[in-house]
Amino acid sequence: MYLLLLFQILQSVLRELYACPISCSCTYDGTGLSELRLVQCSDSKMSSVPINVPSDTVRLRLEKTQISRVPRAAFYNLSELRFLWLTYNSITTVHPSSFVNLKALRELRLDGNFLASFPWEGLRDMPRLQTLGLHNNRLSSLPAHASVFLPNITYLDLSSNRLTTLPLEMLDLWFPLLDKGQAQRRILGLQDNPWICDCQISMLMSLSMSLGSPVVLMDQLLICSRAVGQSTILLTPVQFSHCMRPSIQPAATRVISPLGSNVILRCDATGYPTPALAWIKTSPYTVMQDSPRVGVRWSIIILNGLSYEDAGEYRCQARNMAGISEALIKLKVVGVTSSSHLPKRKSVKTGAKPSSKYRRPSKAGSLSVKDQQVRTNVTSSYLNREQLLTF
Repeated sequence: MYLLLLFQILQSVLRELYACPISCSCTYDGTGLSELRLVQCSDSKMSSVPINVPSDTVRLRLEKTQISRVPRAAFYNLSELRFLWLTYNSITTVHPSSFVNLKALRELRLDGNFLASFPWEGLRDMPRLQTLGLHNNRLSSLPAHASVFLPNITYLDLSSNRLTTLPLEMLDLWFPLLDKGQAQRRILGLQDNPWICDCQISMLMSLSMSLGSPVVLMDQLLICSRAVGQSTILLTPVQFSHCMRPSIQPAATRVISPLGSNVILRCDATGYPTPALAWIKTSPYTVMQDSPRVGVRWSIIILNGLSYEDAGEYRCQARNMAGISEALIKLKVVGVTSSSHLPKRKSVKTGAKPSSKYRRPSKAGSLSVKDQQVRTNVTSSYLNREQLLTF
């Protein structure tokens, strides 16, 4: 009797665990080596995400419902879920933790909703995600930090939104400047947005049309406007000329300065968009830079109290979305390290014994006050002759 009761309780628990939610259909796909649970809910009266979806569900589709929000941990018990479609509902908000525990998810689609923003940081909970569909929403901006969470996305559909600009960080992700050979192949949907005709969009079009491009656009004809609110125009190759690769000019390419002195190294760069400047050297230094106008930037390194460790090659690197340029500055530190560098003093040709005030000190290696003054003067004149450029 006890075993029968235990069996009935276990059966009831399993029935609830694998039962199909009301107003949903549950089927199995047996095309592979094992059957996969498919759940589809399309009830127009459904207003919230069902909480009793079977835990072995692999594909879940919630479509054409009145669901307006996706709450925290909405699919926490669906650890085997691989495909999640939340298309053509009334979703306006998605909690950043909505997708917790979806480590097996490969495809997420939120097409046809009313999203004005998307919690990009929530993609961290889906490390295997490759397809993200946000077509036909109300997204008005693509934040720069979104690129941090999109490295594994190979299919991204942002078409039919309200996007106007692309952050430079997204182009760095899609078109790596330093190693294009290892760039991941991606398919992007960017059409039907009111893009502003700026350098980023022009470069995107130009690079996507190049041979061997890592990016394939779903629609090559992007419509953009000169400014927000103005009439739209078709983007043509004429706009490609707006971008200019950085050109860099150092104040000097070879600097020689004495030990202990102060030095300023400077480089200037031009380009569009205004390039970013960075110095590459292991030594610690103080950097100052400014952009007096669009397309121009300067940067300086301040080195105080030069030591021999400061000597070497300093690379000034200018970078924008159109490319990278570098300039090399060599710094040499000179100084007197031994008395062998001093000129020989003329010997006295008189046979008279030197007076007591010029007598050699009894202690080896020590110098009289007058000898120390002579050596200091000689050293100073030597350094003045050797110094070529000191700031």
